[in-house]
Formats: sequence, structure tokens, C-alpha cells
Amino acid sequence: MPGNSFGELFRVTTCGVSHGPGYMAIVDGCPPGLPLSVDDLLPDLRRRRPGQSAIVTQRDEADVPEIWSGVFEGLTDGTSIGILFRNTDQRSADYAEIKDKYRPGHADFTFDAKYGLRDYRGGGRSSARETLCRVAAAAIAKKLLARERISIVGYVKQIGDVRAEVAEPAAVTLEQVEANAVRCPDQAVAARMIELIEAVRKDRDSIGGICELIATGVPAGLGEPVFDKLKADLAKGLMSLPAVTAFEYGAGFAVATARGSQNSDAFVPKPNRIGTESNRHGGMLGGISSGEPIVCRVAIKPTSSIPQAQRTVTRSGEPTEIAVKGRHDPCLLPRFVPMGEAMVALVLVDHWLRWKAQCGGK
Repeated sequence: MPGNSFGELFRVTTCGVSHGPGYMAIVDGCPPGLPLSVDDLLPDLRRRRPGQSAIVTQRDEADVPEIWSGVFEGLTDGTSIGILFRNTDQRSADYAEIKDKYRPGHADFTFDAKYGLRDYRGGGRSSARETLCRVAAAAIAKKLLARERISIVGYVKQIGDVRAEVAEPAAVTLEQVEANAVRCPDQAVAARMIELIEAVRKDRDSIGGICELIATGVPAGLGEPVFDKLKADLAKGLMSLPAVTAFEYGAGFAVATARGSQNSDAFVPKPNRIGTESNRHGGMLGGISSGEPIVCRVAIKPTSSIPQAQRTVTRSGEPTEIAVKGRHDPCLLPRFVPMGEAMVALVLVDHWLRWKAQCGGK
């Protein structure tokens, strides 16, 4: 099965399924000498894990990683870093009744169409649980980026029709994001978001939203001018995450109604560099980073697994109904934030290593 690896110089490969023994992540390309331990991986894994609050799925997985290779005496040794996660709280019986039914909004039908068989327990390989491998790998990427003073913060910008207006996205801190269960830096709006999620849960339904992701300290020069544009790789990385249905950066779809005279960002002198007066270009011009904060957003669909009866068909094409049992997020956004940050980190560290190898970096 191709398509299990991401990145060129910093390359991440994952394997495993949500109702199997566990997951494995292999990280190639991490330079030697980086201090690394399990404790470095835990903060973001805990932000991603299930059961962390009343508004997310209550599956009880500790998600404690085991580092099997690539680290010697507390330092990366330049070889492949192997990270293992063991599943401990599977309830595969929850899926027994639907093994021959296609869940609307899921990959059940398309897996059968492609392979002729599928793991029906929780979605198998397409389960969002696979993202714990990405988050662990990105914790390493974030450590490398931090040495270059590059940081990444994501937050929930919108849930349903409840939207936060963040005047200065680049000024949002991790502490502000983590101050509430929904991970919205506007505390008043966060309270309304939580109320909406609770109301949707009581209706046995789900709700979608938007996550905004900001990378600051990114130097000008990352990315390639043709196929491997930084914006293209960010789009691919973020769109590879489960439930993501749209990507935009900078002014995004608002450019469709703007004029060129309104949309262009004027260049101005800034301390120690050339910059732009505004940032409608979202930190990328011609697919290459400009030195301004990278600003992008993704839309996340409502959780497809809901306990309401939905119309579907069996594998043989017979009409039927399905009500999905199990433990599922009424809204994916709170747990998505560290996943989105992870993919931004993996893209940036890969392009930083490529820039350094080709152009010598700074």
C-alpha cells in the first residue's frame, strides 16, 4: 500500500490500525545530536489524545510512546527513529453490527472499491487515530524548528456559526489556546462554542468548523517555485488529515471579490529585513516563504459517525439503515488543533532542511 510516507529530507512513515495491536511511526532524516526523550513527545500527544475533556470522545487511550531506535544516551543518532504506540482500549464489538453496511461519510465503500476488502473496526487504516504518529513525529520537528526560532500555534476559529475574530493571529499564544477545552483564544466565544457542541451532542449529532494555523519566525526562502511550492505542500499535508475538506491561506477565498489594488501587500523596510506592510499573502509569494507569518486555515467536516439512523446500503447493495455505535467526537475541532500543527511542522522542517541543503540556509 503506497502513500504511507510524507516528506523528502525529513520523512515520516506510519503503519497500524485503530483496532489492531497499535501503531508505529518511523522518522528518517532527523539530524544527530538533538536531545530527545519520551517526555518531549508527550505534551502534544496529550493535547491530541481522546478522553481529555467532556466535549471529545471518551475512548481511554494513554497514548504513551515507546522510542525503539534512533536515540542513544538521550540524543538522536542520525538513524531512523522508531516510535511505537500500543492500543489498549479497543471496543471492536461496537462495529460488529455494521461490518456489512457502508457508513455515510466514511471510506467504507471506497476501501471496498479499491481493495475488495476492508477492516471495518473503526475505519481501519483510515481512522483518525493514525494521526498520533504524525503528532509524535512533529514533536521532533518542532524541536528542530525551535532551534531556528520558528514556532507554530493553531486554534479553533469557528464552530458551526460561532466565529472568533482574532485581530492579530501571529500574537496568539499556546497558553491562550489551552485556556479552554475547545482551544479558542477568545474566551467569551469559546464558551459559546462549548454550548453549541453540548447542544449538538444532546441531539445525537455533530458539528464542523475551521482551524487557523500560524507559523512565526519562518525565514524568507523556504519552498520551491514550481511543483513543490510551500503552499502546495501545506495544502497536501493538511488535506491528508482525516475530515479536512478545504484549505486556504492568507486572504484565501476573499481574493475572489478583491481588486489587485486592494489585495497586494506593499513592501516596506523592517528591522534587519525587507517585509510587507500587510499580510494578505499569508507569508508565501510564488510558493516561497516571504518572512512574514504563515497563516492558513482548514475546514473540518462534522463527525460522520453519529448515533442517529442514516440511510445506506449493504455491501451487496440492499437498502438499509445504520446508526453508528461507539465513542465519537461530537466536534473534531478541539482535538484537531495539534494534528494541524503537526502537519505544518512536518512541512516546514522538511523545507527548511531542503533549503539548508541546497542554498546553505542563513
